[in-house]
Amino acid sequence: MSTVFGLTDCWTASALGVGNEASECSLHRKHAPGMCMLEGDIPGRGIWFGKVPGELPEIAEKEWNIRSCRLLKLAVLNMPSLRELVERYGPERVGIVLGASNTGIDEAQNYIDSWFGGAFDERFDFSMIELGTPAAWLKRELGVKGPAYTVSTACSSAAKAFSSARRLIASGICDAVVTGGVDGRCRFAMNGFHALGALSEGRCRPLAPDRDGINLGEGVALFAMEKVSGEFGGVKLAGVGESSDAYHATAPDPEGRGAEASMRQALADAGLSPCDIDYVNLHGTGTIANDDMEMKAVGRVFGDVAAESTKGLTGHCLGAAGAVEAAICWLHVRSGRVKNALSNSFAFGGSNASVILSA
Repeated sequence: MSTVFGLTDCWTASALGVGNEASECSLHRKHAPGMCMLEGDIPGRGIWFGKVPGELPEIAEKEWNIRSCRLLKLAVLNMPSLRELVERYGPERVGIVLGASNTGIDEAQNYIDSWFGGAFDERFDFSMIELGTPAAWLKRELGVKGPAYTVSTACSSAAKAFSSARRLIASGICDAVVTGGVDGRCRFAMNGFHALGALSEGRCRPLAPDRDGINLGEGVALFAMEKVSGEFGGVKLAGVGESSDAYHATAPDPEGRGAEASMRQALADAGLSPCDIDYVNLHGTGTIANDDMEMKAVGRVFGDVAAESTKGLTGHCLGAAGAVEAAICWLHVRSGRVKNALSNSFAFGGSNASVILSA
């Protein structure tokens, strides 16, 4: 019998709300309390942004007190199963693999602004901008002694983290892995997408004929992954597909060949046929090019299938997007509404990943 990888727990926060219950409620209502208009982050214009509602917990040590780690702390405080996982298997047998792309870039910008203004911000430490910092903080916080690292492949980061986490368990290096993704608000990223002309003038409208771009967002989603028996009744990581079409630095292949390859590989990995998939969470950014190519690819693979983009409710959470959207799939599967759900994440440079969660 093949190894079964159980996603034995999950917790998420995004513009949908803080926690699974709030997120599910917002999904049903098609309402996102954290979607808000930000002024001043981009000179001369306001933008819609998916913010995690409420205040985040502070971290006492300055080198860890960045928004990404504070989002992780929020998750840890609400997910006691993670500490139980470490106690059950032992700290040497637990690993951490996260997806992220921004880490402490916003804090670095504050430091640079204060430096040019003649004031030295002593709260800044250069370790804040290292891509491995979120995984390093989580390792320290949970007392984990196994491998801990961050996958950073732009918007496919957190989806690819599932594949890396599964390999740690399959290889025997770990018995369990805490995986998922996190990214916080980042003005540098906002201005970068603005420079590309990719931001929507209003609320983003994925798949709509008059769509005009993306809204950005922030979020966190963590999963406990461990080997389980074939009789396990919870949500399983059934399959992962990855491809790299390298079509263009920022534009997708118009025909979606890399996206198609990713989905077909995930299906083959899960031992499923296209007709077995009940729900597809699209990458669905709201740009003309992304949505066109993805619907071509989805049409070739699945024909007619229940599919949606939830980025109109969360914003595009960048390095965390794959985890936040996998968490939405996890909630659907756990509820019994869906048996097999596929989540797509596609990134700059043609880095593609598809994840299948099953009952």
